[in-house]
Amino acid sequence: MNTSEVSPRTYARVAGFTFLFYIIAGVASMSSGSGAPLTKGLLLFQSFSALVLGVSLYALTYKQGPALATLALACRMLEAVQYGESAIYFAAGSLIFSWLLLRGRLIPLALAQGGVIASALLVVILPLQLAGLLGGSMSWSAGATWLVWLPMLVFEVTLAVWLIAKGVSTEARHLAASMQP
Repeated sequence: MNTSEVSPRTYARVAGFTFLFYIIAGVASMSSGSGAPLTKGLLLFQSFSALVLGVSLYALTYKQGPALATLALACRMLEAVQYGESAIYFAAGSLIFSWLLLRGRLIPLALAQGGVIASALLVVILPLQLAGLLGGSMSWSAGATWLVWLPMLVFEVTLAVWLIAKGVSTEARHLAASMQP
């Protein structure tokens, strides 16, 4: 291995810590006033975190499906700049990255499956809410919103801790890459 290359373990740790920063910034921005300078700073930090997550998750998953990893990266990039519609890009990117983590057996099976399910739930429910169904648009003060987002929160916190502590399975990564046509 070339010593100038960044290891999967490093990308995993960067992703893990960034997930935690992203979640903290998101929750803090929801609890502060929408026009407050602090909120604007937190949203900027959250946008930058979405970009870092996209790049680090791309680096971990591109061998499992280069086109899908690129699409997921694009979703995370759009999430970072589309403030009004960022949730659907977040959900789509998360679904694709979770699928690639599952496909490559890069993280424990149950954790990857949980990410696919939590992401798919959002991919289905968010457009329905935008269409005025299921209670209409999302409000963070509504209990139903938290109920819909809770599986994703649990998945992301668990994934963050896993990536920081254990990284990704490099054996499964090489095996899956060697099986590609």
